[in-house]
Amino acid sequence: MTAPARIDVHQHLIPPERHHAMSGHAAAYGWPAPAWDRQSAIAMMDRRSITTGMLSYAAPTGPPNDPAAARAAARSINEYTAELVKDRPDRFGHFAVLPLPDLDAALTEATHALDELNADGVVLLTNTHGHYLGDPMLEPLWTELNTRDAVVLIHPTAPPGPALPDLPAPLVDFPYDTTRTALHLVLSKVPRRHPRIKMILPHAGGFLPYAAHRLASAGRLRPDTTPEDILTDLRRFYFDTAFAAGPATLPSLLTFAAPGHVLYGSDFPMVPEEWGTDFDAALDNHPHWPPEQLNAVNRTNAQALLPRLTHP
Repeated sequence: MTAPARIDVHQHLIPPERHHAMSGHAAAYGWPAPAWDRQSAIAMMDRRSITTGMLSYAAPTGPPNDPAAARAAARSINEYTAELVKDRPDRFGHFAVLPLPDLDAALTEATHALDELNADGVVLLTNTHGHYLGDPMLEPLWTELNTRDAVVLIHPTAPPGPALPDLPAPLVDFPYDTTRTALHLVLSKVPRRHPRIKMILPHAGGFLPYAAHRLASAGRLRPDTTPEDILTDLRRFYFDTAFAAGPATLPSLLTFAAPGHVLYGSDFPMVPEEWGTDFDAALDNHPHWPPEQLNAVNRTNAQALLPRLTHP
């Protein structure tokens, strides 16, 4: 089956001044150091039938003891990305990075990025220096994003604590942290209090679709919720296919996700192109697509989520 033109909701950029930091970030996780520039990104997109890539920066903007550096880096990254989108709105979109866990700075940057830079949404890490997304201190940020009907890409990182030797964190720890923060958000009732926010979980939601009914058992441990409530709120999430379109993963994802909530993602350049094309082929050749569902995953679900992409 031939893929239609895709909208890639999970694509990254690395501004030139952040190349050293991102390479070090990847190396610390035992992952190939990525290289990125605009021309190479567009060439990759042309080869993989991607019309538009939603760009985000997938790492902390600074160390925990230097909030000023994190604020400056977030502003620089977002303004650099906005210029790329301004130059090629047909090929790129923008999920703005926020300098969490500095809440005031994050609110300031969200306002600047969404109002002044015309960002299409924001990207948040599953945890920032150990602070998870259901933390009550983030309630003002969720309130602000809810008033804006914001789209939020929740990008994984490593959980706190030591890594296992010789086990690259992106392979196992990242999907685990996605699952962890998703359940934390639901148990903290963030999606229920802020239903206008659309949250995207990368990599098929980590282990969430496979383990959803197990996770829903948390509703039996609390007097204020039920397993059915947990499942309802877990199905509010959107999911992308980046690095996840395997023959065991897709049936679980497509069974669990709400209609219209599965989106195409590449995770380029963090997932090298030669790896990503294998997952593209698995997505295209999945033998059980209902009529038009592959086109919806590749394109029209993203257009419904981000209407600007209907006419970029």
